[in-house]
Amino acid sequence: MSETTIEGIDYGPLACLVGIWKGDSGMDVAPEPDADEHNPYYETITFEAAGDVTNAEEQTLSVVRYHQVVSRKSNDKVFHDQIGYWLWDPATDTVVQTLTIPRAVTLLAGGSASRDGDERVLEVAASAGDSDWTIAQAPFLQSKASTTGYKHRMSVAGDSLRYSQTTVLEIYGKHAYQHTDENSLSRQ
Repeated sequence: MSETTIEGIDYGPLACLVGIWKGDSGMDVAPEPDADEHNPYYETITFEAAGDVTNAEEQTLSVVRYHQVVSRKSNDKVFHDQIGYWLWDPATDTVVQTLTIPRAVTLLAGGSASRDGDERVLEVAASAGDSDWTIAQAPFLQSKASTTGYKHRMSVAGDSLRYSQTTVLEIYGKHAYQHTDENSLSRQ
């Protein structure tokens, strides 16, 4: 059994994600009407090996399901709850992230995985209107707080995970606002 195989399924670059991860050094930089808001946060991300799926009898994807719960340090209230999947297509060596948040936004981001020594790096991106890797959102958000872009970089080395994420928004009259989140987590 290789380091990428779990219960007989090759998860490739996604195998390193499986487990429960916690981190308390997160920083969310979000837009407000008058200035940027800086929110220190802590979170738990649970990644579960979910098997594989076959599409049109030609494509087989390995699937890792995840749930991310983020709470503000200032008041311990959850301000971000996200569910989704990480997928790996070994035929094209493509990684895919799907996500949904309860603000009526969902997206499909694609990219690649690489290895730098013991570190595994996953990078994906999506853009509103892109024909392959796109963002869908409810009409209210389209007009008031539109998400136009998304980039996510995650690196895993042993039991340490780091990520940085940028969501590009059109909100409060700000164009191409870079809403950022980053954190370091440890496998429990």
